[in-house]
Amino acid sequence: MNQTQFNNGAGSAVASRTNTMLPRVFLLMFMGLTMTAIIAYVLGTNQDVVQSLLQNSGIFWGIWVVQLVLVIGLSALIHRIPAFVANIAFFVYAAVTGVSFSVLMVFFSLDSIAGAFFIAAGMFGISALVGYTTKMDLSKIGFLALMLVLGLILASLVNIFFLKSSMIELIISYAMVILFTIVTAFDMQTIKHMSEMDMDEENVNKYAIYGALMLYIDFIMIFRNLLTILNDD
Repeated sequence: MNQTQFNNGAGSAVASRTNTMLPRVFLLMFMGLTMTAIIAYVLGTNQDVVQSLLQNSGIFWGIWVVQLVLVIGLSALIHRIPAFVANIAFFVYAAVTGVSFSVLMVFFSLDSIAGAFFIAAGMFGISALVGYTTKMDLSKIGFLALMLVLGLILASLVNIFFLKSSMIELIISYAMVILFTIVTAFDMQTIKHMSEMDMDEENVNKYAIYGALMLYIDFIMIFRNLLTILNDD
């Protein structure tokens, strides 16, 4: 009887942590995406800002470096920094991404942007659901997908600076969409496992921020590469 009560209590504790953490993950992700969209729209409708971003390559690469530093820093230091610092870093990243996305309306139509967003939302939702519900261990396939993503990023940089081929860019975009749907499922399964860990409130908040960052990046990458695909059609 005591053993049964203990097991029930342990199960309830896991369910409680899951029910607490997962809504925070998706709330933070939604807030980050909303901030990105608002900043991108406000700056994108200001021609002076858009022209400054397009004409000054230093600003463009500076934004890219800031994004990279924030992602790597937050991922590496999530165990050491307070939750409120991680929270600030996440929203700074979302804001900087909004700045970089402010030039999208110059290259893509509103129909393409809206279409890419809704398709990305559907693909992301299905992948996240698969990752949450599947009993299969996605760690190996997820790790392989991440390695392929790194390879494609390098290939994309080579194409940008040297080859400048629109066909190669399109092929990379298709591959990125496929790979990030896999990564989304893998990340969702990872977040689910994290939510079942025994941890205090501070760590619940930190892991929620980290999980939101993972899913935010997955959605942004699906969306951005879908834009290239739809714009080519």
